Amino acid sequence: MPRSASTAERITPEAGAGFPDEVDVAIVGSGPAGAAYARTLSELAPHLRLAVFEAGPLISDPPGTHVKNIVDSGERARAQRASEGPRPLVEAVSTDTMDGYASDRPRLQRPGTFLLSEGRQGSGEDGLPAAAMSSNVGGMGAHWTGACPRPGDSEVIAFLPELSTWLAEAERLLHVSAEVLADAPFADEVRKRLSVALDHDRVGDRQVQPMPMAVHRTPDGRLLWCGADTVFGDVTRANPRFSLHAEALVTQVLLTEGGPNGRAVRGLRIRDRRTDTDHEVAARYVVVAGDSLRTPQLLYASGVRPAALGRYLNDQPQVVYAVRMRDLPDRTLVADDGVGVTASSGVAWVPFTDAHPYHGQVMQLDASPVPLADDDLKPGSVVGLGWFCAKELRAEDRVAFRDDDTDGYGMPAMDLHYRLTEADHAAVDGARTEILRAAAALGEPLDDTPPLLFPAGASLHYQGTVRMGTADDGTSVCDPNSQVWGVSGLFVAGNGVIPTATACNPTLTSVALAVAGARGIAAAES
Repeated sequence: MPRSASTAERITPEAGAGFPDEVDVAIVGSGPAGAAYARTLSELAPHLRLAVFEAGPLISDPPGTHVKNIVDSGERARAQRASEGPRPLVEAVSTDTMDGYASDRPRLQRPGTFLLSEGRQGSGEDGLPAAAMSSNVGGMGAHWTGACPRPGDSEVIAFLPELSTWLAEAERLLHVSAEVLADAPFADEVRKRLSVALDHDRVGDRQVQPMPMAVHRTPDGRLLWCGADTVFGDVTRANPRFSLHAEALVTQVLLTEGGPNGRAVRGLRIRDRRTDTDHEVAARYVVVAGDSLRTPQLLYASGVRPAALGRYLNDQPQVVYAVRMRDLPDRTLVADDGVGVTASSGVAWVPFTDAHPYHGQVMQLDASPVPLADDDLKPGSVVGLGWFCAKELRAEDRVAFRDDDTDGYGMPAMDLHYRLTEADHAAVDGARTEILRAAAALGEPLDDTPPLLFPAGASLHYQGTVRMGTADDGTSVCDPNSQVWGVSGLFVAGNGVIPTATACNPTLTSVALAVAGARGIAAAES
């Protein structure tokens, strides 16, 4: 879908140009959560002036497109390299997201992401050696797998009675569908076998089912992955009061004393990365919608340092395996769409439950993180299984920041402190057991290799560092509307806001919370 000319004109057209002097709402970060603020406010409060500032470059048209939708392999590779921050991988390194994924390397980097250069593991700690980020218009939403399951049991944020409504709105914005791959040739066979093996103590919406995916099919049958462009939507792109600014590194949230909460936002300080010049933009509301590492980093750099900032950091330990399905029915397969995406087996979902504190997804190998065997196999006959575990939440697991050192962007350098507890190791053991049970129901293992535990951080599902809470008691950073305690007009967004221990993919929940925060701003401005 081409972007409109008006949107093209509002993406900073040349170095040093295009930054507004003043807006009503300034959004830091252009991933799905930041896009949800822009979309919701464009729909509910079109009179507000909105601006999104993104440290990374524009890599697609329309802005925020998922890189899987870039058909030309050279253009797709350039988009991935451009997303890899201050030190992108060399051109000789493959941009195939599956190459080298399922390996036992201690640091695992996927194309389109970049790792911490240091500070990833404290002495005697597990650390997050595979912790990665992405810098581009669209954020990690330009590279994700599109899985959008709803949380269940203790994953649900119990103090938000409207969460189900917000999740439904997030599903609308992300174009989520559980049907788009559900009728793939082998999908029903995969789900049937998994159900027999795993559903004996599961009920209702916690039984094996098709994975809700942010994917849709074009009239000619091609699969399109949804990214931040889908969330922005035509409403935002056509909004004359909206602008998007790439390569605009926000270095500080500007504050003023006073207001009902003690302090209030007054704007942003932004570095134009193309000219290395600083600019100030006045704003009545600021939404920091970065990832779970860089959102607390910006708050810290701005002197906003509540006790819980950066704490309760949690990843999802991830176990993977692969099998060759046995006794497959003779069915017509789906043709490759030209970018390595087919849908012979669909994507099956094994939901989290409190009795089984992990979440499973089973998918055809071309969409999964397990490399295809070298021999000639029937398309769709090899499936990858990935089980994600819920992490025990601890204040001691945290990202800390240095006052005397900076990262590649000139922001406070990070140090990650992270340990897997006995409960975490027990959850991983349980996931290994369940993934082998699921694999045995489906077929035969590809080789004698046991299920692989990825290095910590490989899930890219970090949460908790600016977590939501019901009281300003030192255990949360923001209130149930996502406004930071003690700072009027300052909101946080993204996976870091999620306060519960989850095993399911977090994007749907973080977009739902962004919808709620944006609705709160719109209501205050109505």
